[in-house]
Amino acid sequence: MRMSEQVARYIMEMLDSCEGIAEIKRNELADQMGCVPSQINYVITSRFTPEQGYLVESRRGGGGYIRITRVQMNGPSAVMHVVNSIGDSVDAGTARMLIVNLADRGNINAPVAQVMLAACSDSALKALPTEYRDTARAGILKQMLIKCTVSQ
Repeated sequence: MRMSEQVARYIMEMLDSCEGIAEIKRNELADQMGCVPSQINYVITSRFTPEQGYLVESRRGGGGYIRITRVQMNGPSAVMHVVNSIGDSVDAGTARMLIVNLADRGNINAPVAQVMLAACSDSALKALPTEYRDTARAGILKQMLIKCTVSQ
């Protein structure tokens, strides 16, 4: 198992055992896991993002820490959280991750997720110039999610 997977698994176990909140000291965790502190940063920034349902706070200095909180929201709140996190553009991979995460958590049903995945795919947007696809994808995804939330 790769080091990043081990670190992610360790943090997930902390979240599961501490009611969805993990507070870590980066250097201490790096020492414990036998890796460099930048590896901890990488795992946190790539696997514990708002799009994946986590809030990350950090405090610097001698008593500093990183606090990761699993966001627990009902369907409409989770969907609106995703809508607000999208911004003006979203690439195909991020759109896919957002949709799959919402479906995995039961915030949207599987058939709706499949339609969203198809509508946000690069193949669906291939008629657009490449430089406009991410902006169009963001607009399409936001509107689909908003309509999904309204109908719930």
